[in-house]
Amino acid sequence: MGHSHEHHHDHHHEITSLNKAFIIGISLNLVFVVAEFLAGFWYNSLGLLSDAGHNLGDVASLVLAMLAFRLAKVQPTSRYTYGYKKSTVLVSLLNAVILLVAVGIIIGESVGKLFHPQPVEGDAIAWVAGIGVVINAVTAWLFMKDKDKDLNVKGAYLHMAADALVSVGVVVSGLVIARTGWYVIDPVIGLLIALIIIYSTWGLLRDSLRLSLDGVPMGTDIGKVENAIRKVPGVQDVHHLHIWAISTTETALTAHIVIKDTNQMETVKHEIKHELEHVGVQHATLEFETTGACCTEPCCE
Repeated sequence: MGHSHEHHHDHHHEITSLNKAFIIGISLNLVFVVAEFLAGFWYNSLGLLSDAGHNLGDVASLVLAMLAFRLAKVQPTSRYTYGYKKSTVLVSLLNAVILLVAVGIIIGESVGKLFHPQPVEGDAIAWVAGIGVVINAVTAWLFMKDKDKDLNVKGAYLHMAADALVSVGVVVSGLVIARTGWYVIDPVIGLLIALIIIYSTWGLLRDSLRLSLDGVPMGTDIGKVENAIRKVPGVQDVHHLHIWAISTTETALTAHIVIKDTNQMETVKHEIKHELEHVGVQHATLEFETTGACCTEPCCE
């Protein structure tokens, strides 16, 4: 009982610290976006404007991720028997799409400026982007310890870590422009930023698309899950095995289990659910059959 209470307390603490991380991250980045947009217009820098646009996308992403994080905690209803847990999957997919739209805009603007370079203030750009490096790095650090527990937190972490790198690139371009007057560096950095974002977003897009199509979540091996069920004493066979994500952190499973002795059903069920928790499945619905029984039409082979 004490262990259960301790686990609940840890979980509550985790939720509170993540909630705080989202609020701090959103506030810091919103202030910086406004400053960067103003500086970008003032100094006519595409590097700063594209970075500000991308950072604004990140603010939207952080807001959406926090919304999904809150919705996932809403209690189930008679209409939504899983609650709103699936919203976490939809938000992670939407976040990936937002990032790719931002990439398209950055590429379009950068290509235009590549053919028509415009003078920009190098030192000022470097200063503003330098502040961005600090803000993005701090925000990424806020999500670092929880990034492997939830796809949305991972998305937030990836966005901010990529942004920190992007801002480093803008600092470099500002310093190069200030020393050499090579204005073409500005759109070149814009294109490099776009490539970094595509690279860091691709995994998020792939994983969230897979979950939204009820595919087996990344990190869950269906072969291992099947073996975990088969090794339980009393289990003869397993079929109709389906694994999908209820949310970005919870995995569900349904399966038909063939057993020798129906008297052992409760023991076998308890053991299977225990084994499944070790392979990352939190919600299991099991249907038991005896050898030779017909589970569906036509009969299972």
